[in-house]
Amino acid sequence: MHWLTLAAAIVLEVMGTTSMKLSNGFSRPLPSVGVVVFYGASLALLTVALKKLDVSVAYAIWAGVGTALIVMVGVLWFGEALTWVRAVSILLIIIGVVGLNLSGSAH
Repeated sequence: MHWLTLAAAIVLEVMGTTSMKLSNGFSRPLPSVGVVVFYGASLALLTVALKKLDVSVAYAIWAGVGTALIVMVGVLWFGEALTWVRAVSILLIIIGVVGLNLSGSAH
């Protein structure tokens, strides 16, 4: 259940970041409210997930997967360029997240 909570926190973080882009510098009310709501909900769920997950692993996954997903949103939705440097960087993030999961818990 804690992994699903973390996954939901990641989705909400991506929604918050997307809302940030759509808010146009907080000049558009609905996306601006979305930034606060989605980030607040994301952090709340991350906090719940941390009851059972190591903070080093959970936060790295939250930040890393969120970053990888927001790059995909930027490319697919906002027409941002996907250069080979970006693609390799995303691959390295994924490798790092997998490595953290395979490392297991110290206790």
